[in-house]
Amino acid sequence: MDLILASSSPRRSELLSKMNRKFKIVPSDCCEYSFAASPRDVALELACRKAMNVFLKNGAAAVIGCDTVVDLDGEVLGKPKDAQEAVSTLKRLSGRSHEVHTGVCIAYEKGILLFSDTSEVQFKVLDCEQIDKYVSTGSPMDKAGAYGIQDSGFVSEIIGSYTNVMGFPVEKIERALKNIIK
Repeated sequence: MDLILASSSPRRSELLSKMNRKFKIVPSDCCEYSFAASPRDVALELACRKAMNVFLKNGAAAVIGCDTVVDLDGEVLGKPKDAQEAVSTLKRLSGRSHEVHTGVCIAYEKGILLFSDTSEVQFKVLDCEQIDKYVSTGSPMDKAGAYGIQDSGFVSEIIGSYTNVMGFPVEKIERALKNIIK
């Protein structure tokens, strides 16, 4: 069975590559808007939508769809629209704890596996100079919550999976794939 990653995220592709699995990348072109009631449910809904969008065009494969949201007190902090929103988001996260939810949907011939992972992330107190310097790199623009754990240096503590915060909970995905792909 072929394996497809329904994402153009270089971080997800890198993490799946490290799992020693052969796969193709076929980004989803579905709408990324949700009316779900909770941040976790937003991630699950969008992950499922992405996986199904690609699966319906590639039915003989197992398709992994993921979506990651940053949850600050029940509010979804998505990818910033511009540098000003990135600065605002990082100021809100400064010195605070938040949750990162990644929804994962694996669609394959025999069904759908849908699950999520949640990690708690504590941010250091950031000053304006740190925030401005990071935003000027452009890195926050394609990341939920306007930061990457791997390149920001803003995180002081993680409770849960590091790879989940990157948007691809390797441990849970590996277990799921072992059950699907023999």
